[in-house]
Amino acid sequence: MTANTTNIKSLAIIGTGVMGMGIAQIAAQAGIQVLLFDAKTGAAAQGRQSLQTMLEKLTAKGKFTDAQLQSTLANLIVIDDIAKISIVDVIVEAIVENLEIKQQLFKQLESIVSTKTILATNTSSLAVTAIAADCAHPERVAGFHFFNPVPLMKIVEVIPGLSTHPSVVETLTALATHMGHLGVVAKDTPGFIVNHGGRAYGTEALKILGEGVASFENIDRILREGAGFRMGPFELLDLTGIDVSHPVMESVYNQFYSEARYRPHPLTRQMLIGKKLGRKVGEGFYQYEEDQKVTANTPQQPSFEVSVSDAPITSVWIGADLVEDRQQLVDYLYSNNINIDNNDKPHSDSLVLLAMYGEDTTNAAMRHQVNPKQAVAIDMLTDLSMHCTLMPSIVTQDKFVAQAYALFGKSPDKTINENKELIQSTAGATLINESTGFVTQRVIAMVVNLGCDIALQGIASPEDIDKAVKLGLGYPYGPISWGDELGAERILLILTRIYALTGDPRYRPSPWLQRRATLGISLFTQQTQYS
Repeated sequence: MTANTTNIKSLAIIGTGVMGMGIAQIAAQAGIQVLLFDAKTGAAAQGRQSLQTMLEKLTAKGKFTDAQLQSTLANLIVIDDIAKISIVDVIVEAIVENLEIKQQLFKQLESIVSTKTILATNTSSLAVTAIAADCAHPERVAGFHFFNPVPLMKIVEVIPGLSTHPSVVETLTALATHMGHLGVVAKDTPGFIVNHGGRAYGTEALKILGEGVASFENIDRILREGAGFRMGPFELLDLTGIDVSHPVMESVYNQFYSEARYRPHPLTRQMLIGKKLGRKVGEGFYQYEEDQKVTANTPQQPSFEVSVSDAPITSVWIGADLVEDRQQLVDYLYSNNINIDNNDKPHSDSLVLLAMYGEDTTNAAMRHQVNPKQAVAIDMLTDLSMHCTLMPSIVTQDKFVAQAYALFGKSPDKTINENKELIQSTAGATLINESTGFVTQRVIAMVVNLGCDIALQGIASPEDIDKAVKLGLGYPYGPISWGDELGAERILLILTRIYALTGDPRYRPSPWLQRRATLGISLFTQQTQYS
């Protein structure tokens, strides 16, 4: 019903806040004439001036040529009468997230523009179908969801409503490419791809915090250093703002009819009520001064003091779920001149090191038939050279905790000072309280599982889910490729055990993950459609 993107010569932005002006910028830079309109008097002109000032600074730094600056500015035209948008090919709405207001706007736009004009909404949380419901021509309405800051976040979700014509989706996807972004097509479901896929990270971290497994500082540290996330979940919640994040958590949870995978946590509700909203107000999980974090992000240290002479490492007995994990630990211990206890049952003086998945230390000790007082579990899901997470049981003796911490907090030859005392290392080990699954195991398994379930629901292709989540959320991997990288069988083992031990349906493995892990094939594998 609509032209190819090569025919898109003009575009209107309704709503000239941060998102609207970000979209306007990349469109203008792509050579498209952009009309700027805002219902608030003077807002469009102010938005253009702010953008001009920013672009001039970038030009002064050599990021833009003067010719590019002048060309971009020439394509940005402020209008004070909404009727003037009648000539454009595409309209992108970027106003307040209120369904009734958006519906009213779209009905108004239909009275102004041609029936060939595409009406796109930048909504992040509302159903495109609902926005288009009262339109005379819902077939030309679609979602065109960008992420902030738009020029840097090179991803846009293209969302057809139930009545959207396929050509509209094709045109918007091609338009995204023309503007330098990747357009991924998503079903009109709560959260679309990125906000849907992002539900696992924060909600699972909050659950871990609520269980007293570790402090929020240490959860952030483990997930940054061990798993490779750019920001810890609590740093991210502070940056986004609890007033933004918590309502989205509740909205997605409610829109999916209380699906356990999306369950919010009472803590963020309390913080919202208490106005501890994060960086914008100077206090959230962390404290801030002049927009900079001032709370020391210090790692957890052992709560005991044991000299090495009181807790010499006699030998280490290893119990591991995977052969490769055992071999990695054997190589590490040999390289540090540590004796390995190879008996069927550990000696009473041996540190028992358990490399397991989806269990707590107590259950793993019972399964291996070893004394839990000697046992410390170690998370082998991520690279030990980057970070090591250790989990004693609730009855593990302090001397064995100290031995494990000395082994992995720093190399053994660097853990003894001149007084032969154990140095409280900050170099790469964190002790956590007993948890059914480690911090990293729980969070990554939930991220992968949710990505698989989004694929199962047919919300987008596995490839688009992977690209969208990685680009939109800045994860080190997309959820599908992360599952393949770590091994679908390992992810399934983590979830299966946690689900069995807790009975919490949030941990039930997605059938998409189950089938592919069982068959030993890539999580990207799609089934031929027979009906």
